[in-house]
Amino acid sequence: MASRVIVKGKAKATKGSKSSSSSADDEQSSSAAAIKFVTEWTNWTLKKAKVAVHYGFIPLIIVIGMNSEPKPHLYQLLSPV
Repeated sequence: MASRVIVKGKAKATKGSKSSSSSADDEQSSSAAAIKFVTEWTNWTLKKAKVAVHYGFIPLIIVIGMNSEPKPHLYQLLSPV
């Protein structure tokens, strides 16, 4: 599932608007966009890490078991007894 990035154009200044309030609005909107961007990427990374841990945990345990002393056979690692 790909994350979507939404780019919005800046609003045009009207005749009677103040430049200081416009720059403050731009700063707030850019900081809000940055926070949203970081949040999206954090969620995406955590979802991918969850899948990697889910499918990688049992193979990791088998590899660790195969490298221990005494060397067990694969069926000894997988058998419940």
